[in-house]
Amino acid sequence: MEWITAENVIAVATALVGVLVSVAAVWIGRIRPGKRLGYRVQLNTLLHKEGGTRDGGVMTVRDGEVLGSASDGATLVLLRVENDGGVDITHGDYALDTSGHALRFTFGEGSSAVDVLGVVATVPQGWDSLRDDLKHEPKLRRAGNALLVPRVALAPGQYYKLLVQLAGPVTDAAIEAHGTVTDGRILRNRSTTPDDESGRFSPVARTVTVVLTACVVALAAIIVREQTPPPIGCARGSLTVTGSTAFAPVVREVAKAYEKDCAGATVTVDADGSTAGVRDLAAAGAAADGEDSPAVIALSDGHGPAGHPQLREHLVAVSLFTVVAHDAVPVENLTLEQIRALYRGDVARWNQLEGPGLPADLPDLPVLLVSRDANSGTREVFQRRVLGRNEPANSSRDCSTVDDKEAKVVRCELDSTDQVLATVARLPGALGYAELGAGSTAKGLHGIALDGRGPVLDELGSSPYPYREIEYAYTWGDPPTDSLTASFLAYLARGRGQDIVRARGHLPCATPKGLRICGEG
Repeated sequence: MEWITAENVIAVATALVGVLVSVAAVWIGRIRPGKRLGYRVQLNTLLHKEGGTRDGGVMTVRDGEVLGSASDGATLVLLRVENDGGVDITHGDYALDTSGHALRFTFGEGSSAVDVLGVVATVPQGWDSLRDDLKHEPKLRRAGNALLVPRVALAPGQYYKLLVQLAGPVTDAAIEAHGTVTDGRILRNRSTTPDDESGRFSPVARTVTVVLTACVVALAAIIVREQTPPPIGCARGSLTVTGSTAFAPVVREVAKAYEKDCAGATVTVDADGSTAGVRDLAAAGAAADGEDSPAVIALSDGHGPAGHPQLREHLVAVSLFTVVAHDAVPVENLTLEQIRALYRGDVARWNQLEGPGLPADLPDLPVLLVSRDANSGTREVFQRRVLGRNEPANSSRDCSTVDDKEAKVVRCELDSTDQVLATVARLPGALGYAELGAGSTAKGLHGIALDGRGPVLDELGSSPYPYREIEYAYTWGDPPTDSLTASFLAYLARGRGQDIVRARGHLPCATPKGLRICGEG
């Protein structure tokens, strides 16, 4: 998968981290799920009488103000108690002590304990319910170094403050809250300033985080979009398929389907004959001189020419071929011996042909043999499986007149299956051969059964019809698994291409029946 690179992985991971951080920050700073009763010390300062000699950072009060007479060394502590969670804290959420109080604040422990001299509660205007809860019995109460607080129902964001006068100094860390909130927590929180707003993830910080995340996501999208991953099983690049002209129409259809399914892939079918295609592949591989193997597949009707050990052979399908004749020749069936007699030159005109199953009124037309050139796998299969020998020498350039006066038969050689079919359909008396799918759709000619058996796909494996062969694909070595070469081969043999191969009259080797027949060779 080409898109999985270090840069892309880093970009996607960074974007994911940014998104998670933003979500977490907003969740913590704004949503605050669950019940959370927070408290913090907003003021902790020594007191001394007016006119005293203390200096620096102390509060001066007169006797009788605020909490009563201020002794030298006394301390004022301002506590803020708030609901900084996301749900209401009700009266029923508190667990009460034996005195009926919900919270207990202590100011030091043991030898460092400081007694509470007095307390005043303050509530923002408009929150009358909080004021009523603080006035309700058992009310605020002092008990040595402890301050006892009744149940106070708080909506999210609501708070009250306790101004406490202590007998002596105490550190902020020594001030602790005790109590229980059902399904919640009591915890010390903090604020950057002693303000009247709940501590939140600031708008500036939130904006910066969101903008930063957007930038990171945009960067990741740009990087990944440049190399959008292809669908599973697909690959990008360019590939050339050469070799068999008989199998070329099928491969062209498969190539179009692959390009449609796999964006970014270009498959060019440039057929020049089985033998020529295999040799061209071997030459291209040798020219690469150990570098990346060429993106070329050579298809061959039957085994390709020997002498190329670097090539790897892949089974594709079983192909059926047919002998074809011009429609002016009213022959539907020929025995193998009659076919061989025609190609030996024993019969110059159709009305001279003898043997069983022939019509009585064969036309007085010359026998014109239209063949493929020496690079053709279709020809090689015809010679090996039907004739049992090589075809006679080429004796005509126009396929209708003899150039070699000593030749016993008119025979020409053409470069492709399409040329053979067009020529047979054009010349009365012509006889040729082609891949079944191509021959069955051409006009002006018809197929001929051999020894009473026709080329029927469903009869493969049980019919003795001889003119069939395995279609092989050749590559230079084993192509990399993530290459377009490997991907297209898999698509041709086992993917959607397999349906196209079968629809065009071939039996894919990857099917159960095809495995058996292809294994037999």
